[in-house]
Amino acid sequence: MNLKSLSFAAETPPLSVLAAAKLAGVSVPADASLPPDSPPVLHFCNGRKLRGVLPLLRYFGGIANLCGADAFQEAKIAEWLEYAPVLSVGSAFENACKHLDEYVGSRTFLVDHSFSIADIAIWSGLAGAGLRWESLRKSKKYQNLTRWYGSILAEHGDALNQVTAAYVGKKGAGKLKENIASQKSNGVNGDAEKAGTRTTRGKYEVELPEAEVGKVKLRFAPEPSGYLHIGHSKAALLNTYFAQKYKGEVILRFDDTNPAKESNEFVDNLIKDVETLGVTYERITYTSDYFPELMKMAEKLIFEGKAYVDDTPREQMQKERMDGIESKCRNHSKEENLKLWEQMIAGSERGLQCCVRGKLDMQDPNKSLRDPVYYRCNPMPHHRIGAKYKVYPTYDFACPFVDSIEGITHALRSSEYHDRNAQYYWIQGDMGLRRVHIYEFSRLNMVYTLLSKRKLLWFVQNEKVNGWDDPRFPTVQGIVRRGLKIEALIQFILEMGASKNLNLMEWDKLWTINKKIIDPVCPRHTAVIEEGRVLLTLSNGPDKPFVRMIPRHKKYEGAGEKATTFTRSIWIDRADAELISVDEEITLMDWGNAIVKKIDKDQDGNLALTGVLHLEGSVKTTKLKLTWLPQIDELVKLSLMEFDYLITKKKLEEGEDFLDVINPCTEKETDALGDTNMRNLKRGDVLQLERKGYFRCDVPYLRPSKPIVLFAIPDGRQQAGLK
Repeated sequence: MNLKSLSFAAETPPLSVLAAAKLAGVSVPADASLPPDSPPVLHFCNGRKLRGVLPLLRYFGGIANLCGADAFQEAKIAEWLEYAPVLSVGSAFENACKHLDEYVGSRTFLVDHSFSIADIAIWSGLAGAGLRWESLRKSKKYQNLTRWYGSILAEHGDALNQVTAAYVGKKGAGKLKENIASQKSNGVNGDAEKAGTRTTRGKYEVELPEAEVGKVKLRFAPEPSGYLHIGHSKAALLNTYFAQKYKGEVILRFDDTNPAKESNEFVDNLIKDVETLGVTYERITYTSDYFPELMKMAEKLIFEGKAYVDDTPREQMQKERMDGIESKCRNHSKEENLKLWEQMIAGSERGLQCCVRGKLDMQDPNKSLRDPVYYRCNPMPHHRIGAKYKVYPTYDFACPFVDSIEGITHALRSSEYHDRNAQYYWIQGDMGLRRVHIYEFSRLNMVYTLLSKRKLLWFVQNEKVNGWDDPRFPTVQGIVRRGLKIEALIQFILEMGASKNLNLMEWDKLWTINKKIIDPVCPRHTAVIEEGRVLLTLSNGPDKPFVRMIPRHKKYEGAGEKATTFTRSIWIDRADAELISVDEEITLMDWGNAIVKKIDKDQDGNLALTGVLHLEGSVKTTKLKLTWLPQIDELVKLSLMEFDYLITKKKLEEGEDFLDVINPCTEKETDALGDTNMRNLKRGDVLQLERKGYFRCDVPYLRPSKPIVLFAIPDGRQQAGLK
């Protein structure tokens, strides 16, 4: 057969192709060196190539006589091969399982009474889902499908188990990013056990130090001073990942130590955002629950000479810390310090001038150890406990205390806190508390994006955006409102893993993942831009309008059908009309070909076209494939919204003012008309306007005079700024 190699991307090994080759008894070296998202390629020794999952399945299926015995079987197998990719779409997986469960109710095989590559493709799609499918199998939710899956495995287990052992991890095919490239010397039919020993852990398959299964306790501790954003999401999801890995638990703790910035609105929305991410937590706690114990601890440290009260003005204190100069208050007696501490607790005029500082090491090169502030006065009422306290602990003081008291075994912190890790341990030591392991991961930064809550708050307060859920914002609510699926965000973050390298990530990569999730399942609709729209009159068109039901998605039955009206006169986009020449044959999508016979242009530049239907014409011969709408009164008004980045610079440099790089044009509204089926859209529905892109419905149909508002969803292709 003279096969040279089977090449594919390590992230997405083509399980069905690998299984088909194994079952066909074909041995071919595997080469997992292709770039991400590349289709698999089968290389022959004579230089010939076959590219793509479907051609390769048919090739290996043909060798093994698994492609059907007659024309009907071949067509039915082809139908299942087109359906199989739905199983790799997170949002469609369970619906697909339900459909399959109903279909295989009384069947042994998918096509008639013979095992075929259709069975291989669907079986591999399920196996490739990893834990998601395994959990459904154990739940017995889809008993028919579980029976069918098991019967295929029982009959062909030797081959299939070798493939899954080599290429499927707990998170699914390729998702653990195993270094399959190291298996280049092993054939597809190589020893699976050896292949397993050659693989390396994925970049987020990492260990927590001294972690014991069943005993790991983690916390996700946001400050309730804003909504959850994409940077916080990484911390939340990594905590969940490690909790699942070690069968541990996560506490959701609100670090509410600064009443000037915090509110119940932020608490409520952070809980909502965490649940949106699918993060499971054992309970919710608040740092403010521990205020009495924290005050006692501060007093204890003052009494032991490990902390002191300082009334040095803030700017002078900062300068002294930078220069390593001890405060004049550092060596005051504990009696004097305790007296001032009482003034702070009372919130007196004298107390408001003071703060409590830890007595660490003013000469240490690590400036975080130069007597950090533990407590400050703040007369503002707290959002949970009102005006009970006039003093509040700093994060640096409260965090090591509460982590230890709550039994946290491992504290995940972004690497921006690296210099403060020594401070964290020093403070725990002075407090006499159990040491908590710190595990660092890199902070997630996105191009053209501000993640500082202070800066995001500026946009909200200055009405540059329409709230924390604005689709231009990097908050979870903002990006979900723009059309991002949570499955895409989870995949994006877990692919980065717990790396300690600094990440400046492109949004394009995230939106590309999102497109792969929504494209196979989202319904297709049609829109025509209202400005300058052009009427095309078909002289041999229908005398009376008629309606035909057509699929909302040609490759996904679950999207349902839509009613399309066919009329003699139809609307097309001005941009399309300007590309047409007289006597040119064009294709009207979902209808057929037409020949444009006449183009009229009035003194105002308005176009009108006349043509004839030529339905017997071949779609393959036309250059222009156009979307269109019937000329009827029932068309709906649309408002198409596009968005751009809030700043014009990829990354702000140290000390650079974000106000200098604010983007003056961040949204664009385009009026359009849409097909009548869009009246049924609900808020949050994702759709594709054919030839215009993907959209999320933000405001559904209410009445004829009010437009449906659709937010454009980026698809991962870089686009020029809005004009």
